[in-house]
Amino acid sequence: MKEKRGHTTKYTTKYRVRGQVTIFVIVAIVITAAALLIFLFYPKIKTTLGFGSQNPSEFLQNCLEDDLKEIVEIISLQGGSVEPEHYVVYNGEKIKYLCYTGENYKTCVMQEPLLEKSISKEIAKSIQSRANECLKDLKKSYEKRGYKVSIKNNAKIEAELLPKRVVINLNQGVVLEKGDKEKYQNLHVVLNENLYELVSIASSILNWEARYGDSETTIYMNYYHDLKVEKKKLSDGTTVYILTDRNKGNKFQFASRSLAWPPGIEQNIY
Repeated sequence: MKEKRGHTTKYTTKYRVRGQVTIFVIVAIVITAAALLIFLFYPKIKTTLGFGSQNPSEFLQNCLEDDLKEIVEIISLQGGSVEPEHYVVYNGEKIKYLCYTGENYKTCVMQEPLLEKSISKEIAKSIQSRANECLKDLKKSYEKRGYKVSIKNNAKIEAELLPKRVVINLNQGVVLEKGDKEKYQNLHVVLNENLYELVSIASSILNWEARYGDSETTIYMNYYHDLKVEKKKLSDGTTVYILTDRNKGNKFQFASRSLAWPPGIEQNIY
């Protein structure tokens, strides 16, 4: 009887192993089939979800992203302006005064009290022409593929500085017709850039400059460990601030002249 039970256990284990192998084979076949279906139909799925070639937002993102990045970089290195009018030249770059007084012994006056808003307008103005060109290219591209395209002329461009990104809003309706009618409103272009954070810190420093004539930069670096703040004192009483993201390397730099001393006295004090 013991021998018989041993045979039974042996055969039961054998069939159990075979059953497990069969299940694994079936699962493998199902996974392979699913992968094949995704591979074959993924382009259609993308188009249905709005991520394919029929999405004007994607077209504009590809068309404008490099230009937007270049404009943001120029603005960041020049104190928030593409063509600054009141500036100091430092390391070959025109850096705008964001707080200034031409007198000695007096604190500076804010030149751009609403700095974030001012920079947003500067970005929008600078990208406007290129955005209009991209809209024309979009129209031509879809017409070549048999679409009837309706785009309002003279799109109004707005820029926003948001946490960790710069967003361009094209308040422009686009209608594509090819059998069905597709409407696209409020098109966006997004640049992953932390200009918002750097400008916020710059505004805080400028408040110190306007109130006390100087700022203590180490408190910002103690609080924001990924931030580097440099303060360059020039002989005419100007201070150039350079804010750098240690991880990404992007910068925002600006100038201030506040509570300045005549050169001779300044040298004795410092």
